[in-house]
Amino acid sequence: MATKKNTTSDKAAKAKAKAATKAAIKAPVAKKAKAPKGEKKPAGPRHPKARVDVAGGKASLAKTLAESLVIGDEGADTVADRLKTASNSQLLRLQKVVSAVKSKWGDRAKLIAAIGTAQKKSKDQDFLNKLGTYSLPHLFEIAVAHERRTRA
Repeated sequence: MATKKNTTSDKAAKAKAKAATKAAIKAPVAKKAKAPKGEKKPAGPRHPKARVDVAGGKASLAKTLAESLVIGDEGADTVADRLKTASNSQLLRLQKVVSAVKSKWGDRAKLIAAIGTAQKKSKDQDFLNKLGTYSLPHLFEIAVAHERRTRA
């Protein structure tokens, strides 16, 4: 295999490029105007999923979600305690599910009834009782999947 030989024009082009990069490094950079010393912007998390923008933060969001996510004889306080240890992304996902269920069906019982009628099992109490043991996100996924199937 033959190798490429450097010619004088190649050397000149490389020298020009090197000089241009040195000039770019030495060029003064425009500085941003600094804020007054007394006013500092509070530093928050950088990643969007780490931002829980609810008054009171993670604890209040967990408490509001707990009321909607209670299953069976479980108390809202125990659910809220479990949600306080959940990740921010999980809390935000649960918030989206709860808001979608509330806007479309109203509450958990109406969602279960809608799934029963959609699958033509509204009179089957065993089926409806089994649906009652599922979590709200699981019920939401079942309802959305059935809607997709009916559209297709």
